[in-house]
Amino acid sequence: MLQASSLLTRLEYRLADRLFHTRWLLPRSKRTQRLTLRLFKHCAEAGHPDALSVYGHMLFHRSASPQDKARGARYVVEAAHAGDLKAQYQVARIYEHGCAQYPRRDEYAVTWYARAAKAGHYLAAERLVRAYRQGELGLAVDGEQAAYWQQLADDTLTAGAS
Repeated sequence: MLQASSLLTRLEYRLADRLFHTRWLLPRSKRTQRLTLRLFKHCAEAGHPDALSVYGHMLFHRSASPQDKARGARYVVEAAHAGDLKAQYQVARIYEHGCAQYPRRDEYAVTWYARAAKAGHYLAAERLVRAYRQGELGLAVDGEQAAYWQQLADDTLTAGAS
């Protein structure tokens, strides 16, 4: 039954993603939005990595309640640990700025920015460039490290253009 459940979760995620990204499939009604969120929530609770990232991001950035924000942050962290590139960048931002569940930890932010940058996230590499140039995130000013991350950012842009 585990495989059937996994297949169902993947299908639900694809439907939620389609509903979320396409306007022509169904009109943007409150009913469609509730269905989309319910599908994302179900998939995230089932551990689907992409759903953890998307739904976690929605909860963290758009929820009014601290409980939902905390759950969103937890989902994003889970997605980051599962290898989701966007979630890795978001976890770095969470640790850089802090929140109730995850207090500010510059060393964790640097680790997650580096992980995301090495996996090809341009904004993560750019953040490290700025941090090394200006001595932010608890890092010493280091032109050599700034140049390393700038080269990585440039390579990411070049790879994305081809």
